[in-house]
Amino acid sequence: MKTLYFDCYTGISGDMILGALVDLGVDLKVLRAGLQTLGLKDYEIKSRKVKRNHLAGTKVEVKVGHSRHHHRGLADIRALIQKSKLPAAVKEKAVSVFERLGRAEARVHRIALDKVHFHEVGAVDSIIDIVGGVFALHLLEVEQVIASPINTGEGTVACEHGVLPVPAPATLELLKGTPCFSSGVPMELTTPTGAAMIGFFSEKFQGMPLMTISKMGYGAGTHQIDGQPNLLRAVLGETVTRSTDCVVLLETNIDDMNPEFYDHVMDRLFEAGALDVYFTPIFMKKNRPAVKLSVLSPPRKRDALSRILLAETSTYGVRSCEMERTVLDRKVEPVKTRFGSVKVKVGWLDGLPVHISPEYEDCRSIANKKKIPLRDVYEEALRNAKEQLKG
Repeated sequence: MKTLYFDCYTGISGDMILGALVDLGVDLKVLRAGLQTLGLKDYEIKSRKVKRNHLAGTKVEVKVGHSRHHHRGLADIRALIQKSKLPAAVKEKAVSVFERLGRAEARVHRIALDKVHFHEVGAVDSIIDIVGGVFALHLLEVEQVIASPINTGEGTVACEHGVLPVPAPATLELLKGTPCFSSGVPMELTTPTGAAMIGFFSEKFQGMPLMTISKMGYGAGTHQIDGQPNLLRAVLGETVTRSTDCVVLLETNIDDMNPEFYDHVMDRLFEAGALDVYFTPIFMKKNRPAVKLSVLSPPRKRDALSRILLAETSTYGVRSCEMERTVLDRKVEPVKTRFGSVKVKVGWLDGLPVHISPEYEDCRSIANKKKIPLRDVYEEALRNAKEQLKG
């Protein structure tokens, strides 16, 4: 599995993520072309090689002119992204990152989500950092992101709301459930944009996994830090999916909720990291028809997903149990068809492919673009994948 490991030993920020991914080899010209479709004006993206304590890295900077706009609401940013010509997956993930930021700001200020107005994060440079980082990950075709524990820094930071402790309140809210530490550096090492990005993309926070390393990149932070290089390291390589892993099953029985709400609940759960969500018709006491809502969760997401169930449904309690599951080794391969390239997921057992599944979104996108039946694209991708695996 193509895996990207972020080593956050001096924290993480949006521009450091972008710098590390460009240092890994993402083409800045392709990034610029995609980001231009956002319609933002009066800015320029530049990258340059810099040194931090004698180690080299890439510094990506967004130079903004006088038309800087610091106060954008979530709806403004969502519309900006959705109107762009970026790939659908990039738009969806970028909006989700901003929604994570919005919910954190809403909780910190104790206001409704639609009342949140971003200040620093709503500026052009921060929008480019976040959307550019999401686009760069898409261009790398990364299948899994893992990160180290996060170095937050300490002390204070000056921002729109005055002088605040480090981590800033929104950053701290975004880091809930994430292993963090401070190495004693008296400055802000992890920013809200960095916390929102890594919290959305990283599946685990741990030491470097067992992986075959192919390349690495270093994204430079703005500050020079005495005694250590201010760099975010991104390591790209291949990991093998374990045949077994641990998951948590969350369940609750519901017989008194508007059925229209289930779609929203499912979206919230998947957005927060659920592995699977499903509904089962059941009968409860007095033979009342009801629904059993089941959520398959990574262990570290148990509390966050339980809170969503308690807040978004009519239940008064959530059951949970840990279990072990056996999974196939999985890898996503690009397959050529006469209609275009399609990503195909292959499940391996004892070195042999036992399941081959063309990615639905790729097939649908081609079918819509070419005005042809979805089935034709899917069947050719499946047939070509089988031939490719035989070769």
